Amino acid sequence: LTTSKPRRGILGVNLGKNKTSDDEVGDYTAGIRELGPYADYLVINVSSPNTPGLRSLQQREPLRHLLASTLKARDEYAPNAPLFVKLAPDLSLEEMADVAEVVLETGIDGMIVSNTTNARPESLLSTHKGETGGLSGAPIKNRSTECIRAMYDLTKGTVPIIGVGGVGNGKDAYEKLKAGASLIQIYSMMVYEGPGVVSRIRKELGDIIVENGYKSVEDVVGADHMDIYWSKREESVRRRMQERQENEKEVVDL
Repeated sequence: LTTSKPRRGILGVNLGKNKTSDDEVGDYTAGIRELGPYADYLVINVSSPNTPGLRSLQQREPLRHLLASTLKARDEYAPNAPLFVKLAPDLSLEEMADVAEVVLETGIDGMIVSNTTNARPESLLSTHKGETGGLSGAPIKNRSTECIRAMYDLTKGTVPIIGVGGVGNGKDAYEKLKAGASLIQIYSMMVYEGPGVVSRIRKELGDIIVENGYKSVEDVVGADHMDIYWSKREESVRRRMQERQENEKEVVDL
């Protein structure tokens, strides 16, 4: 991780607890202490389906304690790295409401929605569909998008969301942006197409944005939530007008 050459790109560090550990906070804190200084952002992963008991940390009180503790560790060891919490797509609406309450209360920087799923949709055709572990890719696309939409609504669009789960083309990315994601991550399609898939999806997304009358990704974020969307747009316009007035005042004072 240490090099004499400037690093290109963004480095995110995904942190989890050890499988046999009884000290979750200690595990996450150690990860932040050792890897935080190298990270552009940090992820508190409480949703891996392969670590026994990990998903129980998404319950209100354990999550509140964990996020409060890891935020303190972040402030001490990696103060410039935003801290995200990564959520499962298998949460109920009531559970998502609890998570949203804790996210807003603790002031964590953002959410990643979502991880892989334990569910096995009836549409699966593979003879291996009964295997245990997290299911990713196209089968979780719709569910992850609905989770993004729910978490955006529950937090009133005030907490940035990284949308992930089944993104295979520009349309998939566009749907997640409209649901409330500010950024998009890709996993499974990287396996099938390699890094070049990013350029393809970005080109397709750009075409869709223009075709639908938007000027930027920012204009699309949360467009499915009309009340929140227009409230944020109005606030953005007011903020730009205020900045323009302040700049004009500075010119006059000069």
